Amino acid sequence: MSVIVPADHRELNDRERAILRAIVQLFILHATPVGSRVVSRYLERSLPLSPATIRNTMSDLEAMGYITHPHTSAGRMPTDLGYRFYVDSLVDIGRLPTHETDQVVSDLLALPRESVMRDASRILGSLSRHLAMVQLPLLREALVQRVELIPLSSERLLVVIALDSDIVRTLTLETNELIEHGTVEAVSRQLNERLAGRPLSSITAMLSELLAPSSNPTPSLFRLFVEQVGNLVSTKAGGMVHISGAQNLITQPEFEAPDRLRSVIELVENEDVIVHLLGSATEPGRVSVTIGNEFAETDMRDYAMIATTYRAGHATGSLGIIGPRRMDYGRMISIVQLMSSVLTRTLGDVRQSPDDSENQP
Repeated sequence: MSVIVPADHRELNDRERAILRAIVQLFILHATPVGSRVVSRYLERSLPLSPATIRNTMSDLEAMGYITHPHTSAGRMPTDLGYRFYVDSLVDIGRLPTHETDQVVSDLLALPRESVMRDASRILGSLSRHLAMVQLPLLREALVQRVELIPLSSERLLVVIALDSDIVRTLTLETNELIEHGTVEAVSRQLNERLAGRPLSSITAMLSELLAPSSNPTPSLFRLFVEQVGNLVSTKAGGMVHISGAQNLITQPEFEAPDRLRSVIELVENEDVIVHLLGSATEPGRVSVTIGNEFAETDMRDYAMIATTYRAGHATGSLGIIGPRRMDYGRMISIVQLMSSVLTRTLGDVRQSPDDSENQP
């Protein structure tokens, strides 16, 4: 992430903070550079100032790198530094209207468990009017509830691993040795004795124990099991992210030009990029905001991303939204927090109550 440093390190005074907030909010609202007269009218009740005074303050803010003026326009618009200062120091993060929160809660709680992730991204996209992403939980953190081995043939087994929060994963084991029914039962019993109630990631640490000659009759089958489960654990987030709301980006004025539209399409089609973005930005229990030049990826310089985590039992997943830098940060942070809280409640967080989810940016 790039570090943005203002040219002037001094603290902004109250007037500068108020004018910067007004410029950011007006630019978010109208997507056009903001002039001093517009700011004067916007602030006339809370901070009556003449356009001339506001122009002088605008010049100071521009010299410090918080705002800029495109081309020969007399209006100003925020820079990435201006947006960052706004998010860190000026934004108001309030509660969403009750009818919106109630609708999200009722929609998600009414869904079958198997479709919650997909529909959560759809609801998040609809509510935010941006690109929405919901990534499946990290399987390595999930606790094993039981392991079932189902013979498919004399040399193939179907393995069903039930994790907490109703997460189920399957894999197929193929061996060159004939597998007898009694062996399947013995292996299944030993796996459940050693794995039940432990995180899935512990399987690799138990390899030596599982392969001890005195502990099991078929070390090759155990080794194959450990290898396949190891591949499952190493998959970053269950190998899947649900994405919704691409049309929301396309309708933003920032992306009307053909080259900008192409970048939106490439972003939506590249799931690996989105998985990487979510993985690098999220920290359990917190909301992260990444803006423009703060992205390591140059193709993301026109975007901002708000992301956080949710819990599914002992496992952690990520979710977030991507939109233009000119987004309503206060509302978007509230929406992301809400979705995290409701998903955690829906999927069953064993560590906290449904109401204990005050994420902070």
